[in-house]
Amino acid sequence: MTIRMASKRRAAALVATGASLALILSACADTDDGGGGEGGGGDAGPYEIDCAAYDEFGDLEGTEVSVYTTIVEPEAETQTASYVPFEDCTGVTINYEGSREMEAQLPVRVQAGNPPDIAILPQPGLLQTLVRQYDAVLPAPEQVEANVDEGWAPEWKEYGTVDGTFYAAPLGSNVKSYVWYSPAMFEEAGYEIPETWDELTELTATIAETTEGAAKPWCAGVESGDATGWPATDWIEDVVLRTAGPDVYDQWYTHEIPFNDPQIVEAFDTAGEILKNPDYVNGGLGEVDSIASASWTDAGYQILDQNCWMHRAANFYQTQWPEGTEVAPDGDVYAFYLPAETTDERPTLVAGEFIGAFTDRPEVQAFQTYLSTSDWANAKASATPAGGWVSANNGLDQELLATDFDRLSAEILADPATVARFDASDLMPSEVGAGSFWAGITEWFASDLSSQEVTDDIEGSWPSN
Repeated sequence: MTIRMASKRRAAALVATGASLALILSACADTDDGGGGEGGGGDAGPYEIDCAAYDEFGDLEGTEVSVYTTIVEPEAETQTASYVPFEDCTGVTINYEGSREMEAQLPVRVQAGNPPDIAILPQPGLLQTLVRQYDAVLPAPEQVEANVDEGWAPEWKEYGTVDGTFYAAPLGSNVKSYVWYSPAMFEEAGYEIPETWDELTELTATIAETTEGAAKPWCAGVESGDATGWPATDWIEDVVLRTAGPDVYDQWYTHEIPFNDPQIVEAFDTAGEILKNPDYVNGGLGEVDSIASASWTDAGYQILDQNCWMHRAANFYQTQWPEGTEVAPDGDVYAFYLPAETTDERPTLVAGEFIGAFTDRPEVQAFQTYLSTSDWANAKASATPAGGWVSANNGLDQELLATDFDRLSAEILADPATVARFDASDLMPSEVGAGSFWAGITEWFASDLSSQEVTDDIEGSWPSN
C-alpha cells in the first residue's frame, strides 16, 4: 500500500486536509466508539506543534520524503494522520509505503541501490544487519539523539545503537504480555482472571474438561505473509522470561548461551503444553497444525464466535478486532496480563519500532527529528481514536490515549517495577530472529517437530561472526 500525502505550509496541526482525516478527527471527540474506556483519544482537539523547531532545516516547501514500513491498514491511516502537523509546518510531502513483506524486501532494495529515505524498523536485529552487513543506515542527527536522551529511558536508546553508534530513534512501544478473552464468557462460567502461571494452566484444563471440545481454551495463528511465525516467537519469549528469568533471557538473545540451551528447550516444552495439546487448541480453526496456517490477525476472532476462550496477543491486537467490537472490562473482549509463576513477579515482553534513515537531505533530517519528539507521540495519540497504540516516550500525555486499555499499557511501560525485556527475536541477528526462528516455530506446529529438533536447527543457523 502506498499513500502520497500532500500538504501546504501553515502553522496548524491535524486539521481536516481530506475526508478520511476529517472522519478520524471527528471520531476523536466521541469516546463511545467501541474502543472502550473514557476520555482521551483526541478530546483536546487538533494537536499543535511548534513550527519554529524546523526553521533550522531551511525552506523545505515542495520537498518529499519516502517512508517504508510494516505498518499497514488499519494502523496506516492513523500513522499517516500523525504526519500532518509536520507537513503543515514544513511543506514536505510524506510518501508512505506500507507492506507486510517489508522486513524481507528492505535488504533487497538496499542492495539494489533503491532504499527509502526512512524505514520504520520493527526489529533492532534488522537494524544491526543493515548497519553491519550493508553499511546502509546513517547515524542519527544530533537533534534526534538529544530528543531521545530527553524523552526515553536509556535502554530504548541502546536498542537503536549498533557498535557504540546511535542510529535509530524509538517510535511506538508495545506491551506484548497480554491474553485476550471475553468478559461475558468468563462471568457466565464463573471463571476468575488467573494471577499465576499455575492458575492459568488450571483454568485451561478446566475449560477443556468442561466444554468437552465444543470451545477450545485457546486459539492461535502465526500466518503473516513473509513474517509468518512471529506471533509464536512471542509465546516462547514470554515463557522464557517466566521459567528461566530475565538474566537467562539476556544470555539467550545475545547468544551467550546457545539457542538450544536446556532452559530454552524447557520453555518450548512449557509453551507446547498449551499450544501443542489438541485438547487445548485451536478453537474454531482446526487441529494443532492449523496454527501454522491460521492468520494471526483473524485467529482471535474465534473468541467472538465462542469457539475459543483465550488468545495471547500484544496490546496492538486491539486494532485487529472487527469494526464495532467493544474493548473494555465489560465489553465484547478485553485482555489480562499473562501471569508469571508468582504474583510477586511481573516480567513483561515489550517491543517497538525504530527510525532508520538512508539519506541525509534536510527534509529527511527534519522528519527524523519530528518522529523523535513527544510532539509526534502526542499527535499520534490524538489521531488514534480507536486505540491500540502507546509509546514509552516520557513526554506522552496519557490523557490523549484513546482507551483505558491504552493507558494501562502506558502505565506498565512507565512503571519502574515492571521487569521489561524487548522482544528477543527482534534483538537477534535478523537471519535468526526474522529467519530461522520464525520458520522453525512454524514447522514446530506444521510438522510436529520436537522442541529439541527446532532449537537445534535454529542454533545451527546462528551466524558465526
